[in-house]
Amino acid sequence: MSFDTLGLSADLLATVAREGYTEPTPVQSAAIPLILAGRDVLAAAQTGTGKTAAFVLPILERLRGHANAGFSPARHPVRMLILTPTRELAVQVADAVKTYSRGSSLRSAVVYGGTRIDPEIKLLWKGVEILVATPGRLLDHIGQRTVNLSQVEVLVLDEADRMLDMGFIPDVRKILGHIPSQRQTLLFSATFSDEIRRLAGEFLHNPEIVEVAARNSIADNLTQVLYPVDQSRKADLLIHLIQRDHMEQVLVFTRSKIGASRLASYLDRRGVSTSAIHGDRSQQERTRALEAFRGRFVKVLVATDVASRGLDIENLPYVVNFELPFEPQDYIHRIGRTGRAGASGTAISLVSPDEVDELRGVQRLLRKSIPCAVVEEFLPDPDREPAPAARPRGGRAHLSRTQSPWSRPGRSTATPTYGQTQLSAAAGSR
Repeated sequence: MSFDTLGLSADLLATVAREGYTEPTPVQSAAIPLILAGRDVLAAAQTGTGKTAAFVLPILERLRGHANAGFSPARHPVRMLILTPTRELAVQVADAVKTYSRGSSLRSAVVYGGTRIDPEIKLLWKGVEILVATPGRLLDHIGQRTVNLSQVEVLVLDEADRMLDMGFIPDVRKILGHIPSQRQTLLFSATFSDEIRRLAGEFLHNPEIVEVAARNSIADNLTQVLYPVDQSRKADLLIHLIQRDHMEQVLVFTRSKIGASRLASYLDRRGVSTSAIHGDRSQQERTRALEAFRGRFVKVLVATDVASRGLDIENLPYVVNFELPFEPQDYIHRIGRTGRAGASGTAISLVSPDEVDELRGVQRLLRKSIPCAVVEEFLPDPDREPAPAARPRGGRAHLSRTQSPWSRPGRSTATPTYGQTQLSAAAGSR
Protein backbone atom coordinates (compact mmCIF):
# COMPACT_ATOMS: atom_id res chain seq x y z
CA MET A 1 0.00 0.00 0.00
CA SER A 2 1.15 3.57 -0.74
CA PHE A 3 0.07 6.95 0.63
CA ASP A 4 -1.62 7.59 -2.73
CA THR A 5 -4.36 5.11 -1.82
CA LEU A 6 -5.32 6.71 1.53
CA GLY A 7 -7.31 9.67 0.20
CA LEU A 8 -4.83 12.48 0.90
CA SER A 9 -4.56 15.50 -1.41
CA ALA A 10 -1.68 16.07 -3.78
CA ASP A 11 -0.22 18.80 -1.55
CA LEU A 12 -0.01 16.50 1.46
CA LEU A 13 1.32 13.64 -0.64
CA ALA A 14 4.08 15.95 -1.89
CA THR A 15 4.90 16.92 1.71
CA VAL A 16 5.05 13.27 2.75
CA ALA A 17 7.35 12.51 -0.17
CA ARG A 18 9.66 15.40 0.73
CA GLU A 19 9.97 13.94 4.24
CA GLY A 20 11.20 10.71 2.69
CA TYR A 21 8.20 8.51 3.51
CA THR A 22 7.32 6.02 0.78
CA GLU A 23 4.86 3.63 2.44
CA PRO A 24 2.47 4.23 5.34
CA THR A 25 2.98 2.33 8.56
CA PRO A 26 0.26 -0.13 9.63
CA VAL A 27 -1.33 2.35 12.04
CA GLN A 28 -1.35 5.03 9.34
CA SER A 29 -2.90 2.68 6.78
CA ALA A 30 -5.63 1.70 9.23
CA ALA A 31 -6.37 5.06 10.88
CA ILE A 32 -6.10 7.66 8.10
CA PRO A 33 -9.11 6.48 6.02
CA LEU A 34 -11.26 6.24 9.17
CA ILE A 35 -10.32 9.75 10.30
CA LEU A 36 -10.95 11.16 6.83
CA ALA A 37 -14.42 9.57 7.01
CA GLY A 38 -15.11 11.51 10.22
CA ARG A 39 -15.18 8.50 12.55
CA ASP A 40 -14.10 8.55 16.18
CA VAL A 41 -11.00 6.37 16.52
CA LEU A 42 -9.44 4.49 19.42
CA ALA A 43 -5.95 3.55 18.26
CA ALA A 44 -3.04 1.73 19.84
CA ALA A 45 0.31 0.92 18.30
CA GLN A 46 3.88 0.38 19.37
CA THR A 47 5.91 3.50 20.04
CA GLY A 48 7.74 4.74 16.96
CA THR A 49 5.21 3.45 14.43
CA GLY A 50 4.00 6.83 13.17
CA LYS A 51 1.01 7.59 15.41
CA THR A 52 1.50 11.36 15.13
CA ALA A 53 1.33 11.40 11.34
CA ALA A 54 -1.62 9.00 11.53
CA PHE A 55 -3.80 11.73 13.05
CA VAL A 56 -2.09 14.94 11.85
CA LEU A 57 -2.22 14.14 8.12
CA PRO A 58 -5.94 13.33 7.82
CA ILE A 59 -6.97 16.27 10.03
CA LEU A 60 -4.93 18.66 7.92
CA GLU A 61 -6.81 17.22 4.94
CA ARG A 62 -10.14 17.82 6.66
CA LEU A 63 -9.25 21.40 7.62
CA ARG A 64 -8.19 22.41 4.09
CA GLY A 65 -11.55 24.10 3.55
CA HIS A 66 -10.91 26.41 6.53
CA ALA A 67 -7.53 27.63 5.29
CA ASN A 68 -7.51 31.36 4.52
CA ALA A 69 -5.09 34.26 4.37
CA GLY A 70 -7.24 36.66 6.38
CA PHE A 71 -5.59 38.75 9.10
CA SER A 72 -8.55 38.84 11.48
CA PRO A 73 -8.25 36.41 14.44
CA ALA A 74 -11.97 35.68 14.00
CA ARG A 75 -11.11 33.96 10.72
CA HIS A 76 -8.72 31.61 12.50
CA PRO A 77 -10.62 29.95 15.38
CA VAL A 78 -9.30 26.78 16.99
CA ARG A 79 -10.63 23.89 14.91
CA MET A 80 -8.35 21.09 16.10
CA LEU A 81 -7.22 20.59 19.71
CA ILE A 82 -4.45 18.11 20.52
CA LEU A 83 -3.88 17.33 24.21
CA THR A 84 -0.62 15.72 25.32
CA PRO A 85 0.62 14.81 28.82
CA THR A 86 4.09 16.38 28.67
CA ARG A 87 5.88 19.42 27.29
CA GLU A 88 8.29 17.33 25.22
CA LEU A 89 5.49 15.47 23.49
CA ALA A 90 3.60 18.72 22.90
CA VAL A 91 6.65 20.22 21.18
CA GLN A 92 7.17 17.07 19.12
CA VAL A 93 3.57 17.02 17.91
CA ALA A 94 3.62 20.77 17.19
CA ASP A 95 6.77 20.32 15.09
CA ALA A 96 5.01 17.58 13.11
CA VAL A 97 2.01 19.85 12.52
CA LYS A 98 4.30 22.62 11.21
CA THR A 99 6.16 20.18 8.98
CA TYR A 100 3.06 18.65 7.41
CA SER A 101 1.19 21.95 7.07
CA ARG A 102 4.08 23.74 5.36
CA GLY A 103 2.73 25.75 2.45
CA SER A 104 -0.77 25.92 3.96
CA SER A 105 -2.30 29.05 5.48
CA LEU A 106 -3.52 27.04 8.48
CA ARG A 107 -2.05 28.43 11.68
CA SER A 108 -0.85 26.36 14.62
CA ALA A 109 0.49 26.96 18.12
CA VAL A 110 1.68 24.99 21.14
CA VAL A 111 1.15 25.92 24.81
CA TYR A 112 2.61 24.17 27.86
CA GLY A 113 3.67 24.90 31.41
CA GLY A 114 7.12 25.77 32.68
CA THR A 115 7.48 28.82 30.43
CA ARG A 116 6.16 32.40 30.42
CA ILE A 117 2.53 32.56 29.40
CA ASP A 118 2.61 36.06 27.84
CA PRO A 119 4.15 35.00 24.48
CA GLU A 120 1.51 32.27 24.22
CA ILE A 121 -1.28 34.79 24.86
CA LYS A 122 -0.04 37.06 22.07
CA LEU A 123 0.11 34.12 19.68
CA LEU A 124 -3.38 32.91 20.57
CA TRP A 125 -4.86 36.40 20.15
CA LYS A 126 -3.74 36.31 16.50
CA GLY A 127 -5.84 33.18 15.94
CA VAL A 128 -4.81 29.56 15.29
CA GLU A 129 -6.68 26.67 13.72
CA ILE A 130 -4.59 23.92 15.34
CA LEU A 131 -3.68 24.08 19.02
CA VAL A 132 -1.38 21.61 20.77
CA ALA A 133 -1.50 21.86 24.56
CA THR A 134 -0.84 20.22 27.89
CA PRO A 135 -4.02 20.10 30.01
CA GLY A 136 -2.84 22.29 32.89
CA ARG A 137 -1.58 25.15 30.74
CA LEU A 138 -4.69 25.04 28.56
CA LEU A 139 -6.86 25.41 31.66
CA ASP A 140 -4.76 28.46 32.58
CA HIS A 141 -5.62 30.01 29.20
CA ILE A 142 -9.27 29.09 29.57
CA GLY A 143 -9.32 30.73 33.00
CA GLN A 144 -7.76 33.90 31.57
CA ARG A 145 -10.11 33.79 28.57
CA THR A 146 -7.21 33.92 26.15
CA VAL A 147 -8.49 30.97 24.10
CA ASN A 148 -11.92 30.13 22.70
CA LEU A 149 -12.66 26.46 22.06
CA SER A 150 -16.28 26.81 20.98
CA GLN A 151 -15.50 25.94 17.34
CA VAL A 152 -13.32 22.87 17.90
CA GLU A 153 -14.23 20.17 15.39
CA VAL A 154 -11.59 17.57 16.24
CA LEU A 155 -10.16 16.59 19.63
CA VAL A 156 -7.07 14.38 19.86
CA LEU A 157 -5.96 12.77 23.12
CA ASP A 158 -2.38 11.67 22.51
CA GLU A 159 -0.65 9.25 24.90
CA ALA A 160 -3.91 8.96 26.80
CA ASP A 161 -2.54 6.17 28.97
CA ARG A 162 0.08 8.56 30.35
CA MET A 163 -2.57 11.20 30.97
CA LEU A 164 -4.42 8.60 32.97
CA ASP A 165 -1.31 7.62 34.94
CA MET A 166 -0.40 11.25 35.66
CA GLY A 167 -3.86 12.16 36.92
CA PHE A 168 -4.76 14.53 34.06
CA ILE A 169 -8.16 13.02 33.28
CA PRO A 170 -10.07 15.42 35.62
CA ASP A 171 -8.43 18.32 33.74
CA VAL A 172 -9.40 16.74 30.42
CA ARG A 173 -13.01 16.48 31.59
CA LYS A 174 -12.98 20.20 32.47
CA ILE A 175 -11.61 21.04 29.02
CA LEU A 176 -14.30 18.94 27.36
CA GLY A 177 -16.86 21.19 29.00
CA HIS A 178 -15.58 24.07 26.85
CA ILE A 179 -15.68 22.35 23.45
CA PRO A 180 -18.70 21.26 21.40
CA SER A 181 -20.16 17.85 22.16
CA GLN A 182 -20.63 17.32 18.43
CA ARG A 183 -17.02 16.70 17.42
CA GLN A 184 -14.68 14.03 16.14
CA THR A 185 -12.57 12.53 18.93
CA LEU A 186 -9.40 10.52 18.43
CA LEU A 187 -7.66 8.70 21.27
CA PHE A 188 -4.13 7.48 20.60
CA SER A 189 -2.01 5.49 22.99
CA ALA A 190 1.21 3.50 23.00
CA THR A 191 -0.48 0.81 25.10
CA PHE A 192 -4.04 -0.43 25.37
CA SER A 193 -5.14 -1.08 28.94
CA ASP A 194 -8.64 -1.87 30.16
CA GLU A 195 -8.71 1.58 31.80
CA ILE A 196 -8.09 3.20 28.41
CA ARG A 197 -10.98 1.26 26.90
CA ARG A 198 -13.27 2.51 29.66
CA LEU A 199 -12.04 6.06 29.08
CA ALA A 200 -12.78 5.69 25.38
CA GLY A 201 -16.32 4.68 26.27
CA GLU A 202 -16.69 7.99 28.10
CA PHE A 203 -15.07 10.35 25.57
CA LEU A 204 -15.67 8.71 22.18
CA HIS A 205 -18.85 7.94 20.27
CA ASN A 206 -19.07 4.50 18.65
CA PRO A 207 -15.34 4.49 17.87
CA GLU A 208 -13.51 2.39 15.35
CA ILE A 209 -10.74 0.42 17.05
CA VAL A 210 -7.29 0.31 15.48
CA GLU A 211 -4.86 -2.05 17.19
CA VAL A 212 -2.00 -2.97 14.90
CA ALA A 213 0.12 -4.80 17.50
CA ALA A 214 -0.63 -7.25 20.25
CA ARG A 215 -1.37 -5.59 23.56
CA ASN A 216 1.79 -4.87 25.59
CA SER A 217 4.02 -6.22 22.82
CA ILE A 218 7.40 -4.80 21.91
CA ALA A 219 9.26 -4.47 18.63
CA ASP A 220 10.83 -7.65 17.29
CA ASN A 221 14.10 -5.84 16.60
CA LEU A 222 14.54 -4.81 20.25
CA THR A 223 16.92 -6.87 22.39
CA GLN A 224 16.21 -7.04 26.13
CA VAL A 225 18.71 -8.06 28.81
CA LEU A 226 19.03 -7.61 32.55
CA TYR A 227 22.06 -7.54 34.83
CA PRO A 228 21.73 -8.48 38.52
CA VAL A 229 23.54 -6.00 40.77
CA ASP A 230 23.26 -4.47 44.22
CA GLN A 231 21.57 -1.07 44.22
CA SER A 232 24.68 0.65 45.57
CA ARG A 233 26.81 -0.58 42.65
CA LYS A 234 24.45 0.15 39.77
CA ALA A 235 26.19 3.37 38.72
CA ASP A 236 29.57 1.68 38.54
CA LEU A 237 28.12 -1.24 36.56
CA LEU A 238 26.55 1.25 34.14
CA ILE A 239 29.93 2.91 33.62
CA HIS A 240 31.52 -0.52 33.09
CA LEU A 241 28.95 -1.45 30.42
CA ILE A 242 29.27 1.89 28.64
CA GLN A 243 33.04 1.51 28.46
CA ARG A 244 33.04 -2.21 27.67
CA ASP A 245 30.51 -1.97 24.83
CA HIS A 246 31.62 1.45 23.59
CA MET A 247 28.12 2.90 23.96
CA GLU A 248 27.81 6.36 22.42
CA GLN A 249 24.14 7.26 23.04
CA VAL A 250 22.47 5.92 26.17
CA LEU A 251 19.09 7.01 27.54
CA VAL A 252 18.87 6.08 31.23
CA PHE A 253 15.65 6.01 33.28
CA THR A 254 15.38 6.59 37.01
CA ARG A 255 12.30 6.66 39.23
CA SER A 256 12.82 10.10 40.78
CA LYS A 257 13.98 13.57 39.87
CA ILE A 258 16.60 13.68 42.62
CA GLY A 259 17.82 10.24 41.56
CA ALA A 260 18.23 11.48 37.97
CA SER A 261 20.23 14.52 39.09
CA ARG A 262 22.48 12.51 41.40
CA LEU A 263 23.19 9.84 38.80
CA ALA A 264 23.95 12.42 36.09
CA SER A 265 26.34 14.22 38.44
CA TYR A 266 28.10 10.98 39.42
CA LEU A 267 28.55 9.82 35.83
CA ASP A 268 29.84 13.23 34.79
CA ARG A 269 32.40 13.23 37.62
CA ARG A 270 33.56 9.79 36.50
CA GLY A 271 34.28 11.04 32.99
CA VAL A 272 31.05 9.99 31.24
CA SER A 273 29.50 13.13 29.72
CA THR A 274 25.94 13.22 31.02
CA SER A 275 22.93 15.49 31.30
CA ALA A 276 19.58 15.09 33.06
CA ILE A 277 16.01 15.88 32.08
CA HIS A 278 13.18 15.91 34.62
CA GLY A 279 10.26 17.95 35.92
CA ASP A 280 12.30 20.27 38.15
CA ARG A 281 14.35 21.57 35.24
CA SER A 282 13.07 24.53 33.24
CA GLN A 283 11.87 23.99 29.69
CA GLN A 284 14.96 25.80 28.39
CA GLU A 285 17.24 23.49 30.40
CA ARG A 286 15.36 20.42 29.22
CA THR A 287 15.56 21.55 25.60
CA ARG A 288 19.29 22.20 25.87
CA ALA A 289 19.91 18.80 27.45
CA LEU A 290 17.91 17.01 24.76
CA GLU A 291 19.62 18.84 21.92
CA ALA A 292 23.06 18.12 23.41
CA PHE A 293 22.16 14.42 23.55
CA ARG A 294 20.75 14.36 20.03
CA GLY A 295 23.88 16.12 18.77
CA ARG A 296 26.09 13.62 20.64
CA PHE A 297 27.72 16.36 22.70
CA VAL A 298 26.86 14.25 25.74
CA LYS A 299 26.94 10.47 25.83
CA VAL A 300 24.24 9.81 28.42
CA LEU A 301 20.85 11.40 29.07
CA VAL A 302 19.21 10.55 32.41
CA ALA A 303 15.43 10.99 32.48
CA THR A 304 12.40 10.32 34.63
CA ASP A 305 9.25 8.69 33.24
CA VAL A 306 7.30 11.97 33.23
CA ALA A 307 9.99 13.73 31.21
CA SER A 308 10.42 10.84 28.79
CA ARG A 309 7.14 11.16 26.90
CA GLY A 310 7.75 12.85 23.60
CA LEU A 311 11.48 12.11 23.50
CA ASP A 312 11.99 11.32 19.83
CA ILE A 313 15.64 10.46 19.23
CA GLU A 314 16.36 9.00 15.84
CA ASN A 315 18.15 5.64 15.85
CA LEU A 316 18.68 5.62 19.61
CA PRO A 317 20.72 2.44 20.24
CA TYR A 318 20.42 1.98 24.02
CA VAL A 319 17.87 2.42 26.78
CA VAL A 320 18.84 1.55 30.36
CA ASN A 321 16.44 0.98 33.24
CA PHE A 322 18.64 2.12 36.12
CA GLU A 323 15.70 1.14 38.31
CA LEU A 324 12.69 -0.86 37.23
CA PRO A 325 9.53 1.26 37.26
CA PHE A 326 6.84 0.71 39.88
CA GLU A 327 4.21 0.43 37.11
CA PRO A 328 4.99 -2.37 34.60
CA GLN A 329 3.39 -0.39 31.75
CA ASP A 330 6.14 2.22 32.14
CA TYR A 331 8.71 -0.42 31.24
CA ILE A 332 7.17 -0.72 27.78
CA HIS A 333 7.12 3.05 27.34
CA ARG A 334 10.74 3.32 28.39
CA ILE A 335 12.17 0.64 26.14
CA GLY A 336 9.99 1.90 23.28
CA ARG A 337 12.40 4.82 22.93
CA THR A 338 14.78 2.45 21.12
CA GLY A 339 14.11 0.01 18.30
CA ARG A 340 11.85 2.56 16.61
CA ALA A 341 10.71 2.62 12.99
CA GLY A 342 12.48 -0.61 12.09
CA ALA A 343 15.85 0.26 13.65
CA SER A 344 17.50 -2.15 16.06
CA GLY A 345 17.92 -1.32 19.73
CA THR A 346 18.97 -2.72 23.10
CA ALA A 347 17.08 -2.34 26.38
CA ILE A 348 19.17 -3.00 29.49
CA SER A 349 17.79 -3.32 33.03
CA LEU A 350 19.97 -3.13 36.13
CA VAL A 351 18.01 -5.14 38.68
CA SER A 352 18.79 -5.34 42.39
CA PRO A 353 17.50 -8.06 44.75
CA ASP A 354 14.96 -5.67 46.25
CA GLU A 355 13.29 -5.18 42.85
CA VAL A 356 11.89 -8.70 42.64
CA ASP A 357 8.28 -7.46 42.75
CA GLU A 358 8.89 -5.01 39.90
CA LEU A 359 10.62 -7.72 37.86
CA ARG A 360 7.72 -10.08 38.39
CA GLY A 361 5.25 -7.40 37.27
CA VAL A 362 7.17 -6.61 34.07
CA GLN A 363 7.49 -10.26 33.06
CA ARG A 364 3.84 -10.93 33.71
CA LEU A 365 2.95 -7.98 31.49
CA LEU A 366 5.28 -9.16 28.73
CA ARG A 367 4.16 -12.77 29.21
CA LYS A 368 7.72 -13.88 28.75
CA SER A 369 11.00 -13.87 30.62
CA ILE A 370 13.87 -11.44 30.12
CA PRO A 371 17.31 -12.91 29.34
CA CYS A 372 19.87 -12.37 32.09
CA ALA A 373 23.57 -11.61 31.69
CA VAL A 374 26.24 -11.46 34.39
CA VAL A 375 29.25 -9.29 35.07
CA GLU A 376 30.88 -11.42 37.75
CA GLU A 377 32.52 -8.63 39.72
CA PHE A 378 29.16 -6.83 40.05
CA LEU A 379 27.05 -9.79 41.15
CA PRO A 380 25.02 -9.01 44.29
CA ASP A 381 26.28 -10.13 47.69
CA PRO A 382 24.53 -13.50 48.28
CA ASP A 383 24.55 -12.89 52.04
CA ARG A 384 22.73 -9.56 51.84
CA GLU A 385 19.06 -9.56 52.82
CA PRO A 386 17.12 -7.48 50.26
CA ALA A 387 15.62 -4.35 51.79
CA PRO A 388 12.10 -3.32 50.80
CA ALA A 389 12.10 -0.52 48.25
CA ALA A 390 10.23 2.70 48.99
CA ARG A 391 6.87 2.70 47.21
CA PRO A 392 4.34 5.37 46.39
CA ARG A 393 1.57 3.33 47.97
CA GLY A 394 0.98 0.25 50.12
CA GLY A 395 3.99 -2.06 50.28
CA ARG A 396 3.99 -5.67 49.18
CA ALA A 397 5.83 -8.61 50.62
CA HIS A 398 9.26 -9.27 49.15
CA LEU A 399 10.78 -12.64 48.51
CA SER A 400 13.34 -13.77 51.02
CA ARG A 401 16.99 -14.00 50.08
CA THR A 402 16.70 -17.73 49.48
CA GLN A 403 13.93 -17.08 46.93
CA SER A 404 15.81 -14.30 45.15
CA PRO A 405 16.82 -14.71 41.50
CA TRP A 406 20.41 -14.14 42.59
CA SER A 407 20.53 -16.83 45.28
CA ARG A 408 23.31 -19.27 44.52
CA PRO A 409 25.72 -21.43 46.47
CA GLY A 410 29.17 -19.89 46.85
CA ARG A 411 30.40 -17.71 44.00
CA SER A 412 29.20 -19.66 41.02
CA THR A 413 29.96 -18.01 37.71
CA ALA A 414 27.08 -19.70 35.93
CA THR A 415 24.91 -17.24 34.04
CA PRO A 416 21.35 -17.38 35.41
CA THR A 417 18.56 -17.59 32.85
CA TYR A 418 14.91 -16.89 33.40
CA GLY A 419 12.66 -19.89 33.45
CA GLN A 420 15.00 -21.88 35.71
CA THR A 421 13.78 -23.02 39.10
CA GLN A 422 15.31 -20.20 41.15
CA LEU A 423 14.01 -17.50 38.85
CA SER A 424 10.48 -18.80 38.50
CA ALA A 425 9.75 -17.50 41.98
CA ALA A 426 10.66 -13.98 40.89
CA ALA A 427 8.88 -14.17 37.56
CA GLY A 428 5.66 -15.47 39.09
CA SER A 429 2.97 -17.15 37.04
CA ARG A 430 3.16 -16.37 33.36
